Amino acid sequence: MKKKLPPNLDKATKPIHAGHLTHPVYGEVSVPIFQTSTFAFPSADEGAARFSGADPGYIYTRLGNPTVHALEENLAELENGYGALATATGMAAITTLFLSLLNQHDHLLAGDCLYGPTEVVIEAELPRFGIATTLVDTSDLSALASALRPNTRMIYLETPANPTMKITDLKGAAAIAHQHGALLAVDNTFCSPYVQRPLELGADLVVHSLTKYLSGHSDVLGGMIIANNAMLFRRIKKTLTLFGATMDPHQAWLILRGVRTLPLRLAKAQENALKLAEFLANHPKVTWVRHPGLPHHPQHALAKKQMDGFGAMLCFGVAKGREGARILLNQVRLITLAVSLGGVESLIEHPASMTHASLSPQRREQAGIRDELVRLSVGCEDFSDLRADLDQALNKIP
Repeated sequence: MKKKLPPNLDKATKPIHAGHLTHPVYGEVSVPIFQTSTFAFPSADEGAARFSGADPGYIYTRLGNPTVHALEENLAELENGYGALATATGMAAITTLFLSLLNQHDHLLAGDCLYGPTEVVIEAELPRFGIATTLVDTSDLSALASALRPNTRMIYLETPANPTMKITDLKGAAAIAHQHGALLAVDNTFCSPYVQRPLELGADLVVHSLTKYLSGHSDVLGGMIIANNAMLFRRIKKTLTLFGATMDPHQAWLILRGVRTLPLRLAKAQENALKLAEFLANHPKVTWVRHPGLPHHPQHALAKKQMDGFGAMLCFGVAKGREGARILLNQVRLITLAVSLGGVESLIEHPASMTHASLSPQRREQAGIRDELVRLSVGCEDFSDLRADLDQALNKIP
């Protein structure tokens, strides 16, 4: 049988031990890959019982799979949620969340600075289904409260925001949502549960791109939705399995393997990120730096209050604007020029021309995504090597 874990495990212990098979086959320590599309029934009665819901056994991998379920249990434990649902990609998690819980004539209130494809879904796709949307600066709680409508059903935000590192008070946002009878959903990808757990601060739902910190090796796609109660979990699961955005067992195994080392990876990456932010803040070719660990970050005190550390993401402005950013990205030798984040390797990109290029220049300006902004996902390399690489590349800017 599945081992019973001690209560109140530390956040560095949970990733290693949470999420195992309910019925181990041979006493295996690592969860096996159940690479099967369908599951045989011992009898006709048992098959009928599984379809009716009277028996929890497996039927078909789109509906549930032991390897995928182990990963879901792991993330539910890490976020302290009721249950988790794995999806094929991070965007599958986000779109499933919206399509499960929003109906025609509902209103979605979302942060004004989001991952580019998320904003495209909110502004271009949801209105096709009769769902009204408004973008607002969620770091300003008075603006958030003022933007509510009688039909607002959900507040959706990122904190820290991608890519500006703007931070929203989660307890305050949850109170505003719940006073209005709305749900609060939070994309926690930038932090992972090791750094921030929104459900503990009042959120109803959390989404992750598992592609990022939780898998941690830039080699697999995946998403996850974690709900804080059974009703939300069941509603989302129904939509997820019907629409078919579920995860493959081999994906789940790779991600679960990555989750086990999350505390080690992120501890090192966080340490590097703060040191690099301090270095960049004093570099003559850098005009500004945003990292929650810097005292001059506008929400530094809030970050200290609601985060366990400051994460490993940062953004900064470079001299000469877009041209300076182009030179920097072309001159790095160690840091990898690529989108995505959260891998063991450091990744650098230019949001205005890459991850957020689908937004209009006006929208990018409103969100604070200026041409000089460069986003850096700090990895686990030696700090001195990262500093030297950024220094030589920045010094190429005239």
